[in-house]
Amino acid sequence: MTRFLPPYLFLSLLLPLAAIWLWHPPAQVPFEINVPPWDVPLILGLVLVIWARVQFRQSDSEIMTFDTPRNLVTTGVFRLSRNPMYLGFALILLAGALYVNFWCAFVVPAVFLAVCQWWNIPAEERNMRAEFGPAYDAYAARVRRWI
Repeated sequence: MTRFLPPYLFLSLLLPLAAIWLWHPPAQVPFEINVPPWDVPLILGLVLVIWARVQFRQSDSEIMTFDTPRNLVTTGVFRLSRNPMYLGFALILLAGALYVNFWCAFVVPAVFLAVCQWWNIPAEERNMRAEFGPAYDAYAARVRRWI
């Protein structure tokens, strides 16, 4: 599981959303949820993922979750969240669940958040603390994990 990278997790979780969307008959939905537009979390999620990716590239930082980090990025979108890419992926999955508009679709972004919260992010934080020590601790004290 240590090599199940967040983009792969994200893409694999799109499949259940697509299955729910394809197979649940709209007229027979027992608990249909009236939701706000799905485009807002989709656009916000895409902006976060792209912005964070650009910042990683500009600072020559390691983007792979379980590899040794090269640089501590604390500017731009990383001033607002220590994990903007995870947040962006979660928002895109939330947009998918809103689009599907069926109660069980909301399990998908919840699974993504749970795996990131209790598996991926702690592994990254251990690597960051090992590599950057007090500088990362100061950053973590200043910026929240999600938002």
